[in-house]
Amino acid sequence: MVRRVAVIGAGASGLASIKCCLDEGLEPTCFERHDDIGGLWCFADTADCGRTSVYRSVITNTSKEMSCFSDFPCPEDFPNFLPHHRLLEYFRMYARHFNLRQHIRFKTTVRSVRKRPDFSTSGQWDVVTETEAGQESHIFDAVMVCTGHYQDPFLPLASFPGIETCFKGQYLHSREYRDAEGFQGKRVLVVGVGSSGGDISVELSRVAAKVFLSARSSTWVVSRISDHGFPFDMIATTRFTHFLDWLLPSAIMKRIRFWKFNSWFNHTNYGLASVKSSNFNVIINEELPSCILSGTVVLKPNVKEFTESSAVFEDGTTENIDVVVFTTGYVFSFPFLEDSVRSLFKHIWSLYKCIFPPQLEKPTLAIIGFVQLTGSVMVGAEMQARWVTGIFAGSNKLPPVSRMMADISKKEKQLVERNSLEKANMSMSFISYTDEIASCAGIKPSMLRLLLTDPRLALEVFFGPCSPYQYRLVGRGRWSGARSAILTQWQRALKPLQTRLLDDSADSSSSSRWLCLLALPALLVAGFLLSKHPPPWRIPRAGSHL
Repeated sequence: MVRRVAVIGAGASGLASIKCCLDEGLEPTCFERHDDIGGLWCFADTADCGRTSVYRSVITNTSKEMSCFSDFPCPEDFPNFLPHHRLLEYFRMYARHFNLRQHIRFKTTVRSVRKRPDFSTSGQWDVVTETEAGQESHIFDAVMVCTGHYQDPFLPLASFPGIETCFKGQYLHSREYRDAEGFQGKRVLVVGVGSSGGDISVELSRVAAKVFLSARSSTWVVSRISDHGFPFDMIATTRFTHFLDWLLPSAIMKRIRFWKFNSWFNHTNYGLASVKSSNFNVIINEELPSCILSGTVVLKPNVKEFTESSAVFEDGTTENIDVVVFTTGYVFSFPFLEDSVRSLFKHIWSLYKCIFPPQLEKPTLAIIGFVQLTGSVMVGAEMQARWVTGIFAGSNKLPPVSRMMADISKKEKQLVERNSLEKANMSMSFISYTDEIASCAGIKPSMLRLLLTDPRLALEVFFGPCSPYQYRLVGRGRWSGARSAILTQWQRALKPLQTRLLDDSADSSSSSRWLCLLALPALLVAGFLLSKHPPPWRIPRAGSHL
């Protein structure tokens, strides 16, 4: 019987894991190597302080309603997209509300996690931690690893001939970047068009003499602002859209997405992406197209090599460069895990549901928040923690090893077919993944049942944003405030914008009622089909979201 649980890391995943342990009657002890909660969202002024941190200007790329904890909505006056200090404030409010800090040991580093000699029967772990006072040994019944995947930077210098031997300028990884200080008047090359690459390029374009952005693959750029000024993810991430994605051929859905992307601006004209792209990425950035249009950011192809003072690109062009910023992502690493455990998973796809090493004799080790989704990773991590702690407490069970291995093989095959098994930017469908974990945990809402018992709520759940509150409507951990949170989510999105009220006498209530009536038959059909044929675990090519 699992009682004592070690939680490693007090970021978003760690906080959710502590709270879920408490909900299941378990006894969590969280080890955090720094002096505060928040993980990488706890901003550090310098890169030499030993912690991974966001850069000063970062703003979340998923909105507050789509990335909050499922039973703790963000305050209505918080902006829809949060600067790092507001997100950290939200984490602190969450920790205070559920009394989580008393379970956290700060300035404590986990040095090793090893199976006990009787692990095959007990499932227990020997955990060694270190503080300023020295090392300490502990015995835990289970371990939840919540360190995230932004720990060890991926710096592929071998792929850029001359960067180490010839280039006389400066180069750094985005992990070391904090702000534009020190880049004034420099000619900067940013390598990699991910979320960080776009943000850093835009910020540096305000002070640098010139910014070049090197892209290897196609990148579609999406604005945080969508139809009628609402957050893009509240409009795009719906069960209705997910249903269409399952119902229609993938080629048609791909064509629709490309049309939607190009409705803002033609990505081919800007050198960003082509509708013929087979491998592509999606990033959130409103300012990058404007910077390209004004010439403060210049798109370039992949770098062929570096000379003493310049970069030579694959198209034969050469540009003088003072500083190179690599925004090339991170590699996962769990140095505290013993080799026999770490060797059980070469990549996240070899874990059952991206959580459990299936070959372990006892399912008492879980990797939380190490999944990349097309929506909020925070929501996915909380969903994982709810299922995992249910398994630890005995209310949920894992299938036999043979079924887990078959499930892993099936998903790895899907990835191999897309030649993407080793690609860091592979993100899974947010709704597909969270629904799958919710089904395992017994907390996925039934659309057909909702339609029959609460039609108003059913319409909002199906056609409205797939917000995390939906997973608090039924099952263990059911929250009495979930229905109200779902029905008032649009008001909370509008609240921070209403700082200057204007008279708008247009009455749209009549048209809204007609739309609801027209939507009911579609919802009934969709609910029936989904109850009979649940959607597959789709893995689109898209960038991860924070």
